[in-house]
Amino acid sequence: MRIGGHDVALTNQDKVFFPARALTKGDLIEYYVDLADAVLPHVRKRPAQMKRYPNGVDGDFFYQKRVPVPHPAWLETFRIHFPSGRNADFPVLDSPASLAWLANLGCIEIHTWHSRIDDVERPDYLLIDLDPSAEGQWPHVREIALVVKDVMDELGLASYPKTSGATGMHILAPIERDLEFPEVRRFAKAMAKEVEKRVPTIATTTWAVRQRTGVFVDYGQNARDRTIASAYSVRPTSDARCSAPLRWREVADVDPADFTLTTMRERVRRSGDLTADMWSAKRSIAPLFEKLGIKPPGKGPKPRTRTGPPRDWRKEYEEKKRREGRD
Repeated sequence: MRIGGHDVALTNQDKVFFPARALTKGDLIEYYVDLADAVLPHVRKRPAQMKRYPNGVDGDFFYQKRVPVPHPAWLETFRIHFPSGRNADFPVLDSPASLAWLANLGCIEIHTWHSRIDDVERPDYLLIDLDPSAEGQWPHVREIALVVKDVMDELGLASYPKTSGATGMHILAPIERDLEFPEVRRFAKAMAKEVEKRVPTIATTTWAVRQRTGVFVDYGQNARDRTIASAYSVRPTSDARCSAPLRWREVADVDPADFTLTTMRERVRRSGDLTADMWSAKRSIAPLFEKLGIKPPGKGPKPRTRTGPPRDWRKEYEEKKRREGRD
């Protein structure tokens, strides 16, 4: 298919990816091409992590960092170097054709780094990820999100909420690229602690899953090479939910089930891209550390550097399920 001036080889478009909704891989590809104008500002010039579902949401999945060989000559790639001494060439999504190419590989969701390839060690947004640790905590997620907004408002940071598309909520704050990942993570941790202090009965920053008693205010996603599902990304759920940008006035009553592959086009048509001004609202967080009671950049604890072989994401996922007693 000719998409945006590029030829894209599309295969098995009739394969059902979401059986409960009778949606196919072709439907997924068409969604990303149709919403490319909204999707691309969030993912453009970022390394993309591939999570492939070749047989749809009911089948097995696997992670893939390295771009497949062969791949289209027009597809941009970027080489990442890891502390272990290894490296990998990641795909970079900067066109509707690249979104179609990714979806054709069975990548239902789009995962990208928090930094862009022209300055890959410095993120251009900070993330607070609200992650429920038990059923029935969605009302708490919404309440905590509003507390996160209060904290960001007090710091003078613009904030943009979105449903994760799964069970939680993301709050993004665009920032100037003047700090590397360890310092941004340290700042996000102090922010999460402040949120926990304000609503201690429903929020927690406890890292150990078994010890959590509330919604996890996750600051760890601000580390190097972590990824999240981008805005407008479809998620591998039975109802094909999407990660939907929100207005703050919507947060108190929002239901994430309202935003799916079949409803997001109409929402964008009616509401436009609610994050359209996000990348012009960046602010440096370097002067804000002391407002959170932590040492300024360069004077905090030295971050630990991961050594050894690259992480085995599949093994970690299976181990996490085992610890949590899940099937």
